[in-house]
Amino acid sequence: MGVDSPNCVGTQTGAVFLSYASQDAEAAFRMRDALRAGGIEVWLDQSELRGGDSWDRQIRERIHDCRLFIALISAHTEARDEGYFRREWKLAVDRTHDMLEKKAFLLPVAIDATPERGAAVPDKFHEVQWTRLSGGEAPPEFVARIKRLLSPESPTTAGSPAGAASGSAPIPLTRDRPSLSRRAVPVAVAVLVFAALAYLLVNKPWISKSAAPPPASNAASSSGAPPAAFNPPPHSIAVLPFVNMSGDASQEYFSDGLTEEILDSLSRLNELHVAARTSAFSFKGKDADIGMVAHRLNVGAVLEGSVRRSSNTVRVTAQLIDAVTGFHLWSQTYDRDLGDVLRLQTEIATAVAGALKVTLLGDVAARTELGGTHNPAAFDAYLRGINAAGNYRDDNDLVAAIAAYTEAIKLDPGYALAYAGRSMARRQHLDEFGTVAHEGEEVVRADAIKAIDLAPDLAEGHLALAQWLDSFHHDFIKASAEYDRAVTIAPGSAQALRFYALFLAFMGRGEVGVSAARRAVTLDPLGALTRRILGRTLFYSHRYVEAIAALDETTRLDPTDPWAAGVRGLAYYLMSDLTRARGSCEVPSQHYEVRVCRAIVYRRLGRRPAAEAELAGIAAISGNPDDYAYQFAEIHAQWGNTARALEWLETDVRVRGTGLKNVRGDPLLDPLRADPRFQAIERKLNFPK
Repeated sequence: MGVDSPNCVGTQTGAVFLSYASQDAEAAFRMRDALRAGGIEVWLDQSELRGGDSWDRQIRERIHDCRLFIALISAHTEARDEGYFRREWKLAVDRTHDMLEKKAFLLPVAIDATPERGAAVPDKFHEVQWTRLSGGEAPPEFVARIKRLLSPESPTTAGSPAGAASGSAPIPLTRDRPSLSRRAVPVAVAVLVFAALAYLLVNKPWISKSAAPPPASNAASSSGAPPAAFNPPPHSIAVLPFVNMSGDASQEYFSDGLTEEILDSLSRLNELHVAARTSAFSFKGKDADIGMVAHRLNVGAVLEGSVRRSSNTVRVTAQLIDAVTGFHLWSQTYDRDLGDVLRLQTEIATAVAGALKVTLLGDVAARTELGGTHNPAAFDAYLRGINAAGNYRDDNDLVAAIAAYTEAIKLDPGYALAYAGRSMARRQHLDEFGTVAHEGEEVVRADAIKAIDLAPDLAEGHLALAQWLDSFHHDFIKASAEYDRAVTIAPGSAQALRFYALFLAFMGRGEVGVSAARRAVTLDPLGALTRRILGRTLFYSHRYVEAIAALDETTRLDPTDPWAAGVRGLAYYLMSDLTRARGSCEVPSQHYEVRVCRAIVYRRLGRRPAAEAELAGIAAISGNPDDYAYQFAEIHAQWGNTARALEWLETDVRVRGTGLKNVRGDPLLDPLRADPRFQAIERKLNFPK
């Protein structure tokens, strides 16, 4: 399912199903984004990795329910005799057999020069006029036509142009006319409901301005210019940190952790668009009204609440607010034993989906409770683990997270989420600090495998295994399959999308990686890490101006991020803007990425002693120069020392350094690519074709 793709059932004026070959993903995402920006509901399948019969059934149901079916046609679809998109085309054509002959439903769109005559498409596609949108770029006129086609009043028939090619005459469509009679009754009922809810909610001290309407940013500006319309994606929601009402500040980890578990449960419902934890938790402790939160996160609804823990019981009060109207959609109080928290997550997720008018398919409990535990003590330990890992500042935090996950596993050896969490914490500790609490890297793999064995459909397990495969085992083909699996299972996970995007950029698939990174940003707009990874993905795609813009935003969100400063400086350097490059690199940090930047820029500026000092500083970080063999290869490549750069790269291959996954896409290694020794290294690393 698409990462931010809601159910295809048209809840207002209809919805669009977008069918495409996997090689045309970039074009499909461009069209999706343009239609979404125009307020059109879009559903698309994000991967050709199927989830079995259940996934196939969901595809069929959505094609049956959607209002319009857009088929992207290209040289790629022409070249493929087989493909899941052809099944989607057949299902769409089959549906037309039950429709009025003049009903508009099929919209073929050619995204390149593929000729209509003789194209390998169903005959039905030739009965309507094709649209040509190069690369999937959808102009405003196309979006407007689609909106009119979705309008119930549209007289357009299946034999009429679905969207004329550029330069052709516009389609004669009637204007949309809002009906006051249709709106009057719902508004009146909403006012009465709001008045009743106001009485019920007035005594809840933990509610922060939740019934406030959207802020004045949606009103007309003082200049008289119309404001940008607030148009969040359908079925979009943010989960704010639940307030700790236990009277014990030491229980803060529990309320935060329970909030995160509820957020994760909702994000596993692919029918919803859920803002990521980083962005939602940025409002913790702030007196922010719901309208402002919704605008910042671009969501249509906000879930907030409180947690009161007492021994092995917990009281959770939750309420859902429509961010557009300010009205409360739903509220409920739950009293549960800690062992019933999994079922509580399912109940809340189901209630929220119902309030948002989302039709959930399949076994909801199986999705929301996947990989969890019914052991109260194990759950408590796991929450301490995710708290330490999520807020880590140094190696002590990661050690604490590993210890907490280990405690959870001892209490419940079947706790798949705890195994996945420990694997990723151990991997991060080994990658950044050179150790996994005095254990070998094999435990990283063992934990990931155990998580998958216990819960094969747990995205976190596949993500953990993918990280081990690309960082330590250097099996990039298998890593690619595991990343694909993780994102297919959890298309609404900003965490999975971040790692996937960067991996794709490392593998030389920059355009697809950038698209994945941008989807992560839509889920986590206030996350500095997500913005930084977008910046790095753009950097590896040689799109330096865009990379700098993304990294500037990273710095705004987190002024202390050394990665942002270092990579931005290198982007300026590769654009030959040495003044700005130096300014970005010269921050008060000794992080190796900043030192790499300074070493390269200083040498270009003719400051050789300063450049050599930075090189020595990197070597002194761990006391073992081999630990930074990859960084030395980058520096010498840019210094023009090709032979020395290749020696360091060969050293990194020998010691199996974690930087080797960067080799194919790293712009800093471009001076080496024509050398036979470099090409031999690439062949040995066996990157995916």
